[in-house]
Amino acid sequence: MALFDLAEPIPGAGSEKLAATAAKNKVVLIASLFEKRAPGLYHNTAAIFDGKNDDGKNDSAGALVGIYRKMHIPDDPLYYEKFYFTPGDLGFKAFDTSAGKLGTLICWDQWYPEGARLTALQGASILFYPTAIGWHPAEKAEFGAAQHDAWRTIQRAHAIANGVYVGVVNRVGFETGDIRGNSAPGKGLEFWGGSFFCDPFGRVLAEGSHDREEILLGEVDLHHLEDVRRNWPFLRDRRIDSYAPITSRMIDGK
Repeated sequence: MALFDLAEPIPGAGSEKLAATAAKNKVVLIASLFEKRAPGLYHNTAAIFDGKNDDGKNDSAGALVGIYRKMHIPDDPLYYEKFYFTPGDLGFKAFDTSAGKLGTLICWDQWYPEGARLTALQGASILFYPTAIGWHPAEKAEFGAAQHDAWRTIQRAHAIANGVYVGVVNRVGFETGDIRGNSAPGKGLEFWGGSFFCDPFGRVLAEGSHDREEILLGEVDLHHLEDVRRNWPFLRDRRIDSYAPITSRMIDGK
Protein backbone atom coordinates (compact mmCIF):
# COMPACT_ATOMS: atom_id res chain seq x y z
CA MET A 1 0.00 0.00 0.00
CA ALA A 2 2.90 2.36 0.70
CA LEU A 3 3.74 2.44 -3.01
CA PHE A 4 0.61 4.49 -3.67
CA ASP A 5 2.40 7.33 -1.87
CA LEU A 6 4.78 7.55 -4.84
CA ALA A 7 2.00 8.87 -7.06
CA GLU A 8 1.60 12.59 -7.59
CA PRO A 9 -0.75 14.93 -9.43
CA ILE A 10 -0.05 16.37 -12.87
CA PRO A 11 0.99 19.17 -12.82
CA GLY A 12 3.09 18.40 -9.76
CA ALA A 13 6.65 18.43 -8.49
CA GLY A 14 7.81 15.69 -10.85
CA SER A 15 6.18 17.11 -13.95
CA GLU A 16 7.60 20.58 -13.17
CA LYS A 17 11.15 19.15 -13.11
CA LEU A 18 10.55 17.32 -16.38
CA ALA A 19 9.16 20.46 -17.98
CA ALA A 20 12.24 22.38 -16.91
CA THR A 21 14.48 19.64 -18.34
CA ALA A 22 12.64 19.81 -21.67
CA ALA A 23 13.03 23.59 -21.75
CA LYS A 24 16.71 23.47 -20.83
CA ASN A 25 17.47 21.04 -23.66
CA LYS A 26 14.94 22.50 -26.15
CA VAL A 27 13.37 19.11 -26.80
CA VAL A 28 9.98 17.47 -26.77
CA LEU A 29 9.96 15.05 -23.84
CA ILE A 30 7.58 12.16 -23.16
CA ALA A 31 7.65 10.88 -19.59
CA SER A 32 5.68 8.14 -17.85
CA LEU A 33 4.33 9.12 -14.44
CA PHE A 34 2.32 7.50 -11.66
CA GLU A 35 -0.53 10.00 -11.62
CA LYS A 36 -2.62 10.65 -8.54
CA ARG A 37 -5.85 12.00 -9.93
CA ALA A 38 -7.78 11.94 -6.65
CA PRO A 39 -7.57 10.02 -3.37
CA GLY A 40 -7.73 6.35 -4.31
CA LEU A 41 -7.73 7.07 -8.06
CA TYR A 42 -4.48 6.54 -9.95
CA HIS A 43 -3.40 6.28 -13.58
CA ASN A 44 -0.36 5.15 -15.54
CA THR A 45 0.11 8.38 -17.47
CA ALA A 46 2.43 9.73 -20.14
CA ALA A 47 2.98 13.48 -20.06
CA ILE A 48 4.24 15.39 -23.10
CA PHE A 49 6.40 18.47 -22.57
CA ASP A 50 7.53 20.86 -25.30
CA GLY A 51 10.79 22.58 -24.42
CA LYS A 52 10.49 24.95 -27.36
CA ASN A 53 7.03 26.12 -26.36
CA ASP A 54 7.05 28.00 -23.08
CA ASP A 55 3.88 27.70 -21.03
CA GLY A 56 3.85 31.43 -20.28
CA LYS A 57 3.93 30.83 -16.52
CA ASN A 58 7.55 30.02 -15.86
CA ASP A 59 10.48 31.19 -17.96
CA SER A 60 12.45 28.03 -17.14
CA ALA A 61 9.69 25.53 -17.88
CA GLY A 62 8.49 24.06 -21.14
CA ALA A 63 4.80 23.69 -21.78
CA LEU A 64 2.88 20.64 -20.66
CA VAL A 65 1.26 19.87 -24.00
CA GLY A 66 -1.03 17.19 -22.65
CA ILE A 67 -1.33 13.77 -21.05
CA TYR A 68 -2.29 10.29 -22.17
CA ARG A 69 -3.65 7.80 -19.64
CA LYS A 70 -2.94 4.16 -20.34
CA MET A 71 -6.05 2.52 -21.72
CA HIS A 72 -5.29 -1.21 -21.50
CA ILE A 73 -4.40 -2.41 -17.99
CA PRO A 74 -2.88 -5.91 -17.69
CA ASP A 75 -2.78 -8.33 -14.79
CA ASP A 76 0.18 -10.60 -15.42
CA PRO A 77 2.51 -12.37 -12.97
CA LEU A 78 4.62 -9.76 -11.13
CA TYR A 79 2.78 -6.87 -12.80
CA TYR A 80 -0.66 -6.73 -11.10
CA GLU A 81 -1.37 -3.37 -12.67
CA LYS A 82 -5.11 -3.63 -12.09
CA PHE A 83 -4.29 -3.28 -8.38
CA TYR A 84 -2.76 0.14 -9.00
CA PHE A 85 -4.17 1.72 -12.13
CA THR A 86 -7.55 2.92 -13.28
CA PRO A 87 -8.03 2.52 -17.06
CA GLY A 88 -7.55 5.72 -19.01
CA ASP A 89 -10.59 7.80 -19.89
CA LEU A 90 -9.10 10.38 -22.26
CA GLY A 91 -9.11 8.13 -25.31
CA PHE A 92 -6.31 7.86 -27.85
CA LYS A 93 -4.71 11.20 -28.63
CA ALA A 94 -2.25 12.91 -30.95
CA PHE A 95 -0.41 16.03 -29.80
CA ASP A 96 0.84 19.04 -31.73
CA THR A 97 4.42 19.84 -30.75
CA SER A 98 7.30 21.87 -32.11
CA ALA A 99 8.76 18.59 -33.40
CA GLY A 100 5.57 17.66 -35.25
CA LYS A 101 2.42 15.76 -34.41
CA LEU A 102 2.99 12.68 -32.30
CA GLY A 103 1.11 10.14 -30.28
CA THR A 104 2.07 8.06 -27.29
CA LEU A 105 0.65 4.88 -25.89
CA ILE A 106 1.98 2.90 -22.93
CA CYS A 107 3.37 -0.62 -22.63
CA TRP A 108 0.42 -3.09 -22.79
CA ASP A 109 -1.28 -0.72 -25.26
CA GLN A 110 1.34 -1.81 -27.80
CA TRP A 111 -0.44 -5.11 -28.47
CA TYR A 112 -3.64 -3.45 -29.68
CA PRO A 113 -3.88 -2.33 -33.33
CA GLU A 114 -6.96 -0.26 -32.54
CA GLY A 115 -5.00 2.16 -30.35
CA ALA A 116 -2.29 2.65 -32.95
CA ARG A 117 -4.87 3.17 -35.71
CA LEU A 118 -6.96 5.70 -33.80
CA THR A 119 -3.87 7.68 -32.87
CA ALA A 120 -2.54 7.66 -36.43
CA LEU A 121 -5.94 8.74 -37.77
CA GLN A 122 -5.58 11.92 -35.71
CA GLY A 123 -2.53 12.85 -37.73
CA ALA A 124 0.37 11.51 -35.66
CA SER A 125 3.51 10.99 -37.74
CA ILE A 126 5.23 8.98 -35.02
CA LEU A 127 3.97 6.72 -32.25
CA PHE A 128 5.93 6.29 -29.03
CA TYR A 129 5.57 3.33 -26.69
CA PRO A 130 7.26 3.77 -23.28
CA THR A 131 7.47 0.20 -22.00
CA ALA A 132 8.52 -2.12 -19.20
CA ILE A 133 8.43 -5.70 -20.46
CA GLY A 134 10.64 -8.65 -19.71
CA TRP A 135 11.19 -12.36 -19.38
CA HIS A 136 10.26 -14.60 -16.50
CA PRO A 137 13.57 -16.44 -15.89
CA ALA A 138 11.94 -19.88 -15.76
CA GLU A 139 10.37 -19.31 -19.19
CA LYS A 140 13.20 -17.53 -21.00
CA ALA A 141 14.98 -20.58 -22.43
CA GLU A 142 11.81 -22.03 -23.96
CA PHE A 143 9.78 -18.96 -24.87
CA GLY A 144 12.12 -15.97 -24.63
CA ALA A 145 13.11 -15.63 -28.28
CA ALA A 146 9.52 -16.02 -29.49
CA GLN A 147 8.18 -13.54 -26.94
CA HIS A 148 10.70 -10.89 -27.93
CA ASP A 149 10.09 -11.50 -31.63
CA ALA A 150 6.32 -11.14 -31.17
CA TRP A 151 6.79 -7.88 -29.25
CA ARG A 152 9.06 -6.47 -31.93
CA THR A 153 6.84 -7.67 -34.77
CA ILE A 154 3.56 -6.21 -33.50
CA GLN A 155 5.02 -2.74 -33.21
CA ARG A 156 6.71 -2.86 -36.61
CA ALA A 157 3.28 -3.86 -37.89
CA HIS A 158 1.76 -0.70 -36.38
CA ALA A 159 4.29 1.33 -38.37
CA ILE A 160 3.49 -0.50 -41.61
CA ALA A 161 -0.30 -0.61 -41.25
CA ASN A 162 -0.54 3.09 -40.41
CA GLY A 163 2.34 4.55 -42.41
CA VAL A 164 4.03 6.08 -39.37
CA TYR A 165 7.33 5.97 -37.54
CA VAL A 166 7.36 4.02 -34.28
CA GLY A 167 9.69 4.54 -31.32
CA VAL A 168 9.70 1.88 -28.59
CA VAL A 169 11.51 2.55 -25.31
CA ASN A 170 11.93 -0.45 -23.01
CA ARG A 171 13.82 -0.70 -19.73
CA VAL A 172 16.65 -3.07 -18.81
CA GLY A 173 17.66 -4.71 -15.54
CA PHE A 174 16.31 -7.32 -13.13
CA GLU A 175 13.58 -6.71 -10.59
CA THR A 176 12.41 -8.99 -7.79
CA GLY A 177 9.77 -6.84 -6.12
CA ASP A 178 6.34 -8.44 -5.74
CA ILE A 179 3.35 -6.95 -3.95
CA ARG A 180 2.35 -10.50 -2.94
CA GLY A 181 5.58 -11.05 -1.05
CA ASN A 182 7.29 -13.45 -3.47
CA SER A 183 10.83 -12.17 -3.96
CA ALA A 184 12.73 -15.47 -4.02
CA PRO A 185 15.77 -15.73 -6.34
CA GLY A 186 14.78 -16.43 -9.92
CA LYS A 187 11.21 -15.30 -9.41
CA GLY A 188 11.61 -11.77 -10.68
CA LEU A 189 11.64 -10.23 -14.14
CA GLU A 190 14.52 -9.69 -16.52
CA PHE A 191 13.55 -6.64 -18.56
CA TRP A 192 14.78 -7.25 -22.07
CA GLY A 193 15.55 -3.72 -23.27
CA GLY A 194 15.82 -3.86 -27.05
CA SER A 195 14.42 -0.36 -27.57
CA PHE A 196 14.08 0.39 -31.26
CA PHE A 197 12.99 2.94 -33.83
CA CYS A 198 11.47 1.98 -37.18
CA ASP A 199 10.21 3.75 -40.29
CA PRO A 200 6.78 3.50 -41.99
CA PHE A 201 8.06 0.52 -43.98
CA GLY A 202 8.81 -1.30 -40.75
CA ARG A 203 12.55 -1.08 -41.20
CA VAL A 204 14.43 -0.85 -37.91
CA LEU A 205 16.66 2.23 -38.08
CA ALA A 206 18.14 1.99 -34.58
CA GLU A 207 18.02 -0.70 -31.91
CA GLY A 208 19.34 -1.01 -28.38
CA SER A 209 20.90 -3.93 -26.55
CA HIS A 210 19.21 -6.20 -24.02
CA ASP A 211 21.40 -5.46 -21.03
CA ARG A 212 22.40 -1.81 -20.76
CA GLU A 213 20.97 1.69 -20.93
CA GLU A 214 21.63 3.51 -24.20
CA ILE A 215 20.60 6.57 -26.18
CA LEU A 216 19.19 5.81 -29.63
CA LEU A 217 18.94 8.39 -32.40
CA GLY A 218 16.76 8.17 -35.48
CA GLU A 219 15.61 10.64 -38.11
CA VAL A 220 11.99 11.24 -39.06
CA ASP A 221 11.66 12.03 -42.76
CA LEU A 222 8.17 13.30 -43.53
CA HIS A 223 8.86 13.07 -47.28
CA HIS A 224 9.57 9.38 -46.84
CA LEU A 225 6.36 8.98 -44.84
CA GLU A 226 4.42 10.64 -47.67
CA ASP A 227 6.09 8.43 -50.26
CA VAL A 228 5.30 5.23 -48.34
CA ARG A 229 1.65 6.21 -47.94
CA ARG A 230 1.36 6.97 -51.65
CA ASN A 231 2.66 3.54 -52.56
CA TRP A 232 0.91 1.66 -49.77
CA PRO A 233 -2.33 3.68 -49.38
CA PHE A 234 -3.80 1.66 -46.55
CA LEU A 235 -5.59 4.65 -45.02
CA ARG A 236 -7.13 5.52 -48.39
CA ASP A 237 -8.48 2.03 -48.97
CA ARG A 238 -9.99 1.40 -45.56
CA ARG A 239 -13.61 0.22 -45.74
CA ILE A 240 -14.92 2.39 -42.95
CA ASP A 241 -18.48 1.47 -43.92
CA SER A 242 -17.83 -2.14 -42.89
CA TYR A 243 -16.02 -1.89 -39.58
CA ALA A 244 -18.85 -1.28 -37.10
CA PRO A 245 -18.65 -4.82 -35.65
CA ILE A 246 -15.16 -4.04 -34.32
CA THR A 247 -16.84 -2.55 -31.24
CA SER A 248 -18.25 -5.98 -30.30
CA ARG A 249 -16.41 -8.09 -27.72
CA MET A 250 -16.94 -11.12 -29.95
CA ILE A 251 -19.01 -11.54 -33.09
CA ASP A 252 -20.84 -14.63 -31.94
CA GLY A 253 -24.43 -13.41 -31.64
CA LYS A 254 -24.21 -13.10 -27.88
